[in-house]
Amino acid sequence: HVQLVESGGGSVRAGGSLRLSCTASGLTFAESGMGWYRRAPGDECRLVSTIKLDDTKYYADSVKGRFTISQDIAKKTVYLQMNNLKPDDTAEYYCAADMGRVFPLVASCSTQGGYYWGQGTQVTVS
Repeated sequence: HVQLVESGGGSVRAGGSLRLSCTASGLTFAESGMGWYRRAPGDECRLVSTIKLDDTKYYADSVKGRFTISQDIAKKTVYLQMNNLKPDDTAEYYCAADMGRVFPLVASCSTQGGYYWGQGTQVTVS
């Protein structure tokens, strides 16, 4: 049974930082790339960043230079360090496992089949 548990969301002033964590159970990073999506109020759920076992990374243009994704394979945990946060970063953030598939740029977060999802963690930037 695959489970992804997120932590680290919260409220922060613009310019501040937060680090999200996502710990996986029931899978290994050898079989699945990991990623983060976010859904801002009134918007679709969009891909933010991904990381593969070989450390290949992807960032959406909106977060390049500010967000850093990393992983601790032994702990089966993926992190999203978010610096210089802006009000536009306010969203529900979801951790996801691709199970060997390609992450779509837009997804039905937490429900889209073929992927595993965390429960979501709220990030609010004021």
